[in-house]
Amino acid sequence: MVIESIRQILKNREFVNIATCDFAGHPNAAAKFLLKFEEHCFYLVDHSFGRTLNNLKLNPRASLSFVNLETLTGYQVNGEVEIIPEGPEFEKITAELRKKQVTLSVDRIIAGISKGSRKTKKIQKRYEVEMPEKFVVLKVKAEEVIEVGPCGRIRRYTPKEIL
Repeated sequence: MVIESIRQILKNREFVNIATCDFAGHPNAAAKFLLKFEEHCFYLVDHSFGRTLNNLKLNPRASLSFVNLETLTGYQVNGEVEIIPEGPEFEKITAELRKKQVTLSVDRIIAGISKGSRKTKKIQKRYEVEMPEKFVVLKVKAEEVIEVGPCGRIRRYTPKEIL
């Protein structure tokens, strides 16, 4: 099932690319922090300003993209986006975000110490994962998945195949 494949790919991924477009046809693509993927929905963290958010307010559809580096298979996930700026769901997600922020910071510090023990082999310049003070959560519901194989083979999954 494609959703389970996506879940496995994203298990250790911190960022995915999101593409949006305003009504004038101006595209925007940006990497966003992936908080979680559950029940066919991607939860991304975005600044509470900027072009992605402004585009989504005008046109609440987006396309996510990411690659399975082991198989070189690319994925495009298209769907409707719900902007969650506040409220009970936002508070619950904020608590999850803070936990993930601590976990990622610790993992980066440990990796930096173990791989950076030789002074010239430092792998990162910053270890702590900082989140913006003001942010919104973007909840992207997967409605269409397009899988692109390394030789250009394309497979489109219908909503029935996704759900």
